[in-house]
Amino acid sequence: MRALLTTFSWQELRHHPWRNAAAVLAVMLGVALAFSVQLINASALDEFSSAVRSVNGQPDLEVRAVQGGFDEAVFAQLARHPQVTLASPVLEFQGLALASGERQVPMRVIGVDALVLPTIAPALMPQPAAAADRFALFAPGHVFLNAAARSVLGLPTEASGATETVQLRSGAAWHRLDVAGHVAASGTALAVMDIAAAQDLFDQVGRLSRIDLRLAPGTDRAAFIDALQKSPGWPAGVQFAEPGDAAERVSNLSRAYRVNLTVLALVALFTGAFLVFSVLALSVAKRAQQFALLGVLGLTPRERLRLVLAESLVLGVIGSAAGLALGTALAAFALRVLGGDLGGGYFEGVAPKLHWSGGAALLYGGLGVGAALVGGWWPARAAQALPEAQTLKGLGAAPTQSRSHWLALGLIALSAALANIPAIGGIPVAAYLSVACLLVGGITALPWLIALLYDRIAPVFAQRVLPMLAIERARRMRGTAAVAVSGVVASLSLAVALTVMVASFRDSVTHWLDVVLPADLYVRATSGGRGGNSGGTSSTDTATFPPAFVQALAQLPGVARTGTLRTQSLQLDASQPAVTLIARSLEGSASQSLPLVGSALPVPAGQIGIYVSEPMVELYGAKPGTAFAPLAAALSATELPTKVAHTYFVAGVWRDYARQFGAITMDARDYVQITGQHDVSDISLWLAPGASEGAVQAAVRALAARQGGGSPDSVEIASVGQIRATSLRIFDRSFAVTYWLQAVAIAIGLFGIAASFSAQVLARRKEFGLLAHLGFTRRQVLAVVAGEGAAWTAIGAVAGLVLGLAVSVVLVKVVNPQSFHWTMDLLVPWARLIALCGAVVVAGTVTAWLAGRAAAGKDVVLAVKEDW
Repeated sequence: MRALLTTFSWQELRHHPWRNAAAVLAVMLGVALAFSVQLINASALDEFSSAVRSVNGQPDLEVRAVQGGFDEAVFAQLARHPQVTLASPVLEFQGLALASGERQVPMRVIGVDALVLPTIAPALMPQPAAAADRFALFAPGHVFLNAAARSVLGLPTEASGATETVQLRSGAAWHRLDVAGHVAASGTALAVMDIAAAQDLFDQVGRLSRIDLRLAPGTDRAAFIDALQKSPGWPAGVQFAEPGDAAERVSNLSRAYRVNLTVLALVALFTGAFLVFSVLALSVAKRAQQFALLGVLGLTPRERLRLVLAESLVLGVIGSAAGLALGTALAAFALRVLGGDLGGGYFEGVAPKLHWSGGAALLYGGLGVGAALVGGWWPARAAQALPEAQTLKGLGAAPTQSRSHWLALGLIALSAALANIPAIGGIPVAAYLSVACLLVGGITALPWLIALLYDRIAPVFAQRVLPMLAIERARRMRGTAAVAVSGVVASLSLAVALTVMVASFRDSVTHWLDVVLPADLYVRATSGGRGGNSGGTSSTDTATFPPAFVQALAQLPGVARTGTLRTQSLQLDASQPAVTLIARSLEGSASQSLPLVGSALPVPAGQIGIYVSEPMVELYGAKPGTAFAPLAAALSATELPTKVAHTYFVAGVWRDYARQFGAITMDARDYVQITGQHDVSDISLWLAPGASEGAVQAAVRALAARQGGGSPDSVEIASVGQIRATSLRIFDRSFAVTYWLQAVAIAIGLFGIAASFSAQVLARRKEFGLLAHLGFTRRQVLAVVAGEGAAWTAIGAVAGLVLGLAVSVVLVKVVNPQSFHWTMDLLVPWARLIALCGAVVVAGTVTAWLAGRAAAGKDVVLAVKEDW
């Protein structure tokens, strides 16, 4: 076998290097894209987990509140417990820091007890600078920064010895603190200080965010937690969590996004498998007589099968090795330029180093080799089944009755069945298999589709010689045509599906913004960061406006009316990210204020109506028409003015594309009645006719500075146009990687067409010579070849369009809801799709014409000499 590879197969590679290079390139790009996405996501997740561990330390258990903080009396109770060997109190919140140029940057502030910190979270232990007092870590007015904080503040990487200060804010007032040293914790910007000083400085006296516990050896955690929760006086709103829960929540939350991105990256590899199939099928067809001669000389059919599979294995190994190298380089470049976030918002602010994984390299290298072997299997079977005698006489194999349409129908039926299977572990595995079966089934049906279409078109062109020749060849050589366009059908169908999915999502987001942003201006207290996909507490929990400020805004010239919104994070389940409770004015009806899915239900008397986002239905079972007990339990565990038990009735479901982990909306009046809190997080302003937006914004800033005692920059003001533009820009950034993967898949498919037509034209030199002897001019021969290219790629474009639309239905209606728990309306951008298909047909026609020029330019006498 090795001798055949180094002689017989090597000669084929040497004479047709570009055709085989196309297959290697396809495998290389597929492996490179998938491997680079895996490395980027794994590196970002590892870095994020490392940052969480450095901040949270390595306790046995963590004690946290369902919402906000809790009374430090819990710490005294735990510290005295005989099974607790160490208890470390922590106060943490999101604040703002003033960087150079009066620029406000997010800063996470953490108050710690330095006496117990070294054994439980050494990365947070303050390290005083050389010139600082050794007791600075206990002194008020001193803070310790990590490397990320020094970077965002514009401070030198290493302390210069000169006095450094930083201004921090949480709430209304700014506080100037001396930088007394550093901490080793990685991740986002951190400012660490003594916990007592932080409590006093930021009006958090007697409050804690969490307590890290180290238990005595042999302690049963479950029994320990159960005993404490049943003990008298234990606060109902305080929960126990495992130390890895925070990193695991982000891992679980981002898992669907990471898996979807990896699957999209594998689209190129899927297309590459069809390109390997196309290249090897054409190669086997061209070498049919040589294979037959080898068979006569003693090479068995099984050995012919193994020889072609060995050729595909060589292509796969070379492509996979090159793909792993390219993928590593792409990942390193992306991490250095883009950071660890690929648009999903899960790892913003994380600047990871490349974590190369040998296991992942073996996996994706194996996928590349496997794709090449799958692509080479059918050509290998064709080489195995060659009848030696007939092939040597140039008669080929006897025609057989094709049953491909039954296989295609079976695969499409299996695809429909798989699309109805629920997600497995939050990942739509069955839906991905459904897409694969649909694509393979559709491509398997190509010969039947070619016959169905061109059998009806052929009579129309029967009297026109050149079009008749092109169409008749497509009819008679339907198997060859199907092989040639299989790669472009695979890539075009996936490109169509992704185009429809992205267009549908963007259109749904646009309509969603129209409903949730009805006002002209939106005002928010300056916060330490935006709520994103991290699943943590939103900064708007602490940045609020008092009722007097809202009333004063309503009296400003140019303001017609105001609306309010208050957000609060609730930890309904320790294993899930926090959900957002939204209290807003539901004037008129909920259907006018919220983008409801379906109609709102009437709220029974004595119950409080709530409206949940779609993820709440999937993650927590909050179905319309039922009472939602977890919300009642979470709110009763917080500090409410009254302990009246309330029943929360799910009156409707609404779309929310901003919070993947879930949101609950209730009327602001009900929220005030339950919590007694009148402060609001956001204020919406409707302008009077003719009012100047700029003048109103200036008046709002002046009012904020006057009433809050701060600066005009203490509020964030945005017009509805700015918010829409920013939201859509974030959307386009999130799908930028998708666009690139889509373009690569199309390029691979078109390259496959070029390789296929080049091989076909070169193999038909004698046919072109015969046409020349019959009186055809060179221009007419080229017209026939270009016509064949148009005929073949046209059927490929039609098949790709139909298949792509079918796949898009699975992506929009199955994959997206199972992955992210929200739905969207299907929108087909016909103009874009027709332009895409037209570009493919034009590219295929031009490719065929360019390939035909070389063959038509050969000496026709030499072309037919072998037949004399």
